[in-house]
Amino acid sequence: MVTALKDRRVVLLGLIVVAFIAMSLISPYFLNTGNLLTLLQYSAVIGVLALGQTLVILGGGGGIDLSIGSTLSLCSVTFGLLAVGGGLSPWLAALITLGVGALLGLINGLFITLLRLPPLIVTLGTLYLYASAAMVLANGVDINGFDRDGFSIIGQTSVLGVPFQVLLVLLPLFGLGAFLMHRTVFGRQVYATGSNADAAALAGVNVARVRVSLYVIASTLAAVGAIVTASWLLNARPAAGVGLELQAITIAVLGGTAITGGVGRLTGTFLALILVAILNSGMQLAGIGSTYQIGLLGLVLIVSMLVRSRAAARETAL
Repeated sequence: MVTALKDRRVVLLGLIVVAFIAMSLISPYFLNTGNLLTLLQYSAVIGVLALGQTLVILGGGGGIDLSIGSTLSLCSVTFGLLAVGGGLSPWLAALITLGVGALLGLINGLFITLLRLPPLIVTLGTLYLYASAAMVLANGVDINGFDRDGFSIIGQTSVLGVPFQVLLVLLPLFGLGAFLMHRTVFGRQVYATGSNADAAALAGVNVARVRVSLYVIASTLAAVGAIVTASWLLNARPAAGVGLELQAITIAVLGGTAITGGVGRLTGTFLALILVAILNSGMQLAGIGSTYQIGLLGLVLIVSMLVRSRAAARETAL
């Protein structure tokens, strides 16, 4: 029993069951099909951000990306300007936007690794920089007019009742991420770098390259989130990613990713994503204010960590 509780995923599964039952009792609309589909759509966007955040944190060295929400905002505006102002096909604009996202992550990674600046400070700076750039480029207004060439298929269609963005975007990305982390040399290098960067370097791992790659991947995933959001809402908003960076960090840590790096699994992040989506949806339907929602999420995070730490302490004592 104690060993099972040490695995954050076991704790999360239990919390998901409790939250699902509780939210069903609090609001009679929670189990409504439409609400569950909306819950899944919301999960797709924040999920890709949490995936990227998990990878960055796993790389260690105090790795964190506070700019990931602003990156989504800037990529959203970039997409809108290309598809509307530039007259490009939304699909071509989306492809270019992925490249822009990768470039923004590269900037973060190079500042952190080459100049040896703290990730917290660098990404806090680019949070403001990218958010400001998004507002300036869009003149502070949403960009519309790219509902063509079937672009809405990503955010507004479903396959066998499951939203496209979940079945063909979120799940494949998590599957690819899990394969990358547990079945490739790069994944092993990430865990080694996060656990002990000096030992990894002595073993021949290019620590700087690994960490830069993680920031590039995270920002590219933020660009994916921007594209999904644009297809879902059919507008490109300069404030699309505001506040999402903190949710992404919360989900990553709640899922069992050690903030010091080197410890964590993407399956834990995925389960934490489901738990957060259930809590947010249920509380909104019950008319519970956002202030209480934030407080409950913080409480769940603390409780899950306490359960795991106490289980680990008991096993050590035995």
